[in-house]
Amino acid sequence: VNIGAGDQFKPKYLAISPNNKMPAIVDHAPADGGAPVSVFESGAILQYLAEKTGLFLPGDLRGRTATLEWLYWQMGGLGPMTGQRGHFHVYAPDRIPYAMDRYDRETTRLHGVLDQRLADHAFLAGDEYSIADMASYPWIDAYAGLPPDFAAFPNMKRWYDAIAARPA
Repeated sequence: VNIGAGDQFKPKYLAISPNNKMPAIVDHAPADGGAPVSVFESGAILQYLAEKTGLFLPGDLRGRTATLEWLYWQMGGLGPMTGQRGHFHVYAPDRIPYAMDRYDRETTRLHGVLDQRLADHAFLAGDEYSIADMASYPWIDAYAGLPPDFAAFPNMKRWYDAIAARPA
């Protein structure tokens, strides 16, 4: 998809991703053997692939619930708030102190939530790396020149470093 050429607005792409955003996938070999399945939105894609492969999403009730809670926490909070923080600090044509401060504070609050969770858990859903970690990790240090305060959140730093060290 060439976003510079506007491919994301073409009917063929909109049939896959009606929100005209990325990512989106088409699984030409779905588990049920039927017609191809298209999936849009990163959280839905992660959940779909985890369910299809049996990886990174626990099968037990409590593990699955914890993983999905933290996946949706990222989708509804960490990603959007960090994205807005980056927008107003890095991309906005005008500096708007209120917006910059608001998203700084909310991102810091969310880092605190993450740090507290990781005080007692190796990863977001418990002891195993999951789709919740995959979704959250890229948002921690997403913008050059706008690093998180790792000194204030040592559990988040430990987790971040552990994921960065993974061979994948």
